[in-house]
Amino acid sequence: MTCASRIIRHSRKFCNARHVLPSEASSLGRCFSTNARPFAGKGNDILKGQQCGLSGKDNRILGKDFVLFKASSEGISKSFSRTTLNGSIPTCRVGVSHTFSSLQTSLRRVFSTNSELPPHQEIGMPSLSPTMTEGNIARWLKKEGDKVSPGEVLCEVETDKATVEMECMEEGYLAKIIHGDGAKEIKVGEIIAITVEEEGDIEKFKDYKISAKPAETKAPSEPSSPKQEDPEPAKAPEPKPKVSKTEEVPHADDRIFASPLARKLAEENNVPLSNIKGTGPDGRILKADIEDYLASSAKGVSTQKKATPGAQVSDYSDIPISQIRKVTASRLLLSKQTIPHYYLTLDTQVDKLMKLRSELNSLQEASGGKRISVNDLVIKAVALALRKVPQCNSSWMNDFIRQHHNINVNVAVQTEHGLFVPVIRDADKKGLSTIADEVKQLAQKAKDNSLKPEDYEGGTFTVSNLGGPFGIKQFCAIINPPQSGILAVGSAEKRVIPGVGPDQYDFGSFMSVTLSCDHRVIDGAIGAEWLKAFKGYIENPQSMLL
Repeated sequence: MTCASRIIRHSRKFCNARHVLPSEASSLGRCFSTNARPFAGKGNDILKGQQCGLSGKDNRILGKDFVLFKASSEGISKSFSRTTLNGSIPTCRVGVSHTFSSLQTSLRRVFSTNSELPPHQEIGMPSLSPTMTEGNIARWLKKEGDKVSPGEVLCEVETDKATVEMECMEEGYLAKIIHGDGAKEIKVGEIIAITVEEEGDIEKFKDYKISAKPAETKAPSEPSSPKQEDPEPAKAPEPKPKVSKTEEVPHADDRIFASPLARKLAEENNVPLSNIKGTGPDGRILKADIEDYLASSAKGVSTQKKATPGAQVSDYSDIPISQIRKVTASRLLLSKQTIPHYYLTLDTQVDKLMKLRSELNSLQEASGGKRISVNDLVIKAVALALRKVPQCNSSWMNDFIRQHHNINVNVAVQTEHGLFVPVIRDADKKGLSTIADEVKQLAQKAKDNSLKPEDYEGGTFTVSNLGGPFGIKQFCAIINPPQSGILAVGSAEKRVIPGVGPDQYDFGSFMSVTLSCDHRVIDGAIGAEWLKAFKGYIENPQSMLL
């Protein structure tokens, strides 16, 4: 530390520090209260020294205790100076260099060397979910010139899973909207708006445009590695010397025999004799062979010309792909390509379940509650079966298997915007009435495209029901990674149940369910054990109420 102090004391550059940065460079002054002074004076990477001979304005600002340090992070170069004013209020002064590159954060304060632009704040596209790399602007709730306060919603961002409201972080005025309503495929961190602190500064950003990123200007200088030792491309044509016409003439053994009339007709029509198979003696090409060749060629051209206008008759429309559709497609493709699926199908008798549901709904109607659906009972049975067989409530993590202690069940909901999977958290600990209320609320939010990340993240198992709403008897669902299982629920149908005697029989309602398992996590016997537990709760639904 003493060496650093001597360097600072005797260095011309530090003594003439006012000449290091251009005079146009702006700075941010942040004052700390006297109560915060003990914390403002702390720091690990600090070089302390004496007053470095700054003159003029700077000499009046700096006190006896002068601290100078430099920090850089991901292309950002900043110089910090901490001073003590005469009023004993510590001040932090930040000077930002001209090589300020783009940040992967949603907010950044910019100080331009252009005197026409006042200090402003660039708002970038935020990362609103763990898997989000780009987003779309659904609509702006604030317009240019509006005053914004912390907590107010600026715009609605369409992420890879839902449409999320983006809130303002600091007070100011919305000076410029870079990407308007409907802007698509905006990378995370890309600037979408500009805010200023003073209302009078809004007009100065009327024609503001984002300058090119420094990374783009540096791109041409990157290939500096010497690649002059590549003589191979220059030597490539050498092994292919030009062949003279005399060398192209076939040898006597490869001679093409043709009649004089056939040769004359071939020359007139620019037909190579090597493309024609002769029908004369010893494969001799005759006039008729040339005529047949010309006729077949003309017929092929005419069919191609006729086929071209026919192809233009087809009528279709291209439907733009939404962000949720893109992510759903990529995740399902990843699931089928990387997860070893296997499927177990089971039939469960649901007569007792239907009877219990009818009794519970009569109580719900009397108390003003919402009706309980078969899917609500299925979610409860799934959660209790996962508690009994916790191996199915796990995820494959490459180096280990993570067994979850919370049972969070995702429910597949199809909307016009795409497929959503809101989550019912701790479903094993909730009653049927609570599950029914949450499912209906989340389904409505999914249809309104207003789900938030906490509404669909953190699931450990998924239920997909195509039986009740669509009457599908049985199907196999695709696992939703990183989960290891998904239950596909089919419709219930009446079936004949054989009795003890030859003429004895009964009727019952049966529902088919198919469990899709990740074989890396759930072995066949474990999957069968889970289905057995699930069937026990469905066929004896009173046990779910205990």
